[in-house]
Amino acid sequence: MTPKTPAPSSAGTTTTTLTLDERITGALVGAAVGDALGGPVEGWTPEQIAERHGGRVNGVVGPWHGDEWRTARPIAPYHKGDGHVTDDTLMTHALVRVYGTVRDHLDAYSVADHLVPDLMSRPRWIPELEAEALPLQRIFLAEKWIVTRLHYGHADPREAGSGNIVNCGAAMYMAPVGLVNAAHPEAAYAEALDVAGAHQSSYGREAAGVLAAAVAAACVPDATPSSVVGTCLALAKDGTRAAIEAVCDVAAGYSDFESALVPLREAVAPFDTVGPDYRAPSLGARRPSRLHSIEELPVALGMLLVGGGDYRRTVLGSVNYGRDCDSIATMSGAIAGALHGEQAIPAAWVKTVADASRLDLHAPARVLTEVAREMFVRDTARRRAHESAFATLAGPR
Repeated sequence: MTPKTPAPSSAGTTTTTLTLDERITGALVGAAVGDALGGPVEGWTPEQIAERHGGRVNGVVGPWHGDEWRTARPIAPYHKGDGHVTDDTLMTHALVRVYGTVRDHLDAYSVADHLVPDLMSRPRWIPELEAEALPLQRIFLAEKWIVTRLHYGHADPREAGSGNIVNCGAAMYMAPVGLVNAAHPEAAYAEALDVAGAHQSSYGREAAGVLAAAVAAACVPDATPSSVVGTCLALAKDGTRAAIEAVCDVAAGYSDFESALVPLREAVAPFDTVGPDYRAPSLGARRPSRLHSIEELPVALGMLLVGGGDYRRTVLGSVNYGRDCDSIATMSGAIAGALHGEQAIPAAWVKTVADASRLDLHAPARVLTEVAREMFVRDTARRRAHESAFATLAGPR
């Protein structure tokens, strides 16, 4: 084994240079843990969360409605809480399985050929339902759209996302695209845009590309929260870029998530089409626009800055933000996990989530690491073939 050399950490401590395996594990485990922590408080405001839990959430908590989760609206019939992951993780792991099958770069056709059959024909343990079921029976309507359009509607996979509501549905599970393109955010961005075309359009698709780029950028040796955000700003377009810039400019002035909760919401509000009441979206919500952005990605990046890249502070800030906080914590957890590896994630959280969800949180990471290594070898051969061909075309200088 090659010795590891010390490198400065964005959290102000000394860490070691992480391997690809460690970054992929950190990102996927970090995303799942963030998802599980955010699930039980999704849809509520920071004030409601503090009132319900007697202060800020500091770890795994139970269902919002306690033992009445089976019938309490609008949560029923999902057991959100107690360490259960949500559809964010189910979709992330499904995409990893597609990479495990294809073992190369994916595109919109990969969604049609592999992801859709996985969602609609292969029963799996669904933690929130506490039962074996098809993933299709758990995912949100915006994800069911993929099956409707591609399986029943026979839409061109590259255009199937057009017409779907514009939300974070595609971005929430794009971390694997960033990981197979580790340290190459431009490639991650391009691949995620292609994959997400089967699911989303407009700023929802753009967010998927930028999230994948953020995860890839977090895998760059000596990456920091600031370098990740800088990469996102260099690649993001239109309202997505403007929202990230606005939120991160504000976030740079805070190091405590408690004081940043309201300022970050105020910064993203002009770009968010959902409106102030998360459970009662405005009439213009989730429609295509070049001026707007999903809320989740800019806030996840903002919390990454507020937390200094520290996994615990970054994810807890995301969770206590409320609103779509399971997706926010999934995204920020993936980025912080890629930056610092699983060693930065509280081990008790990992065990609780794995046990409660009945999931091997490390198995997807092992699969994706193998695939990423195979893809790099193949990419290198393709690049060298192109270099040789171009040199022949260009001739002597």
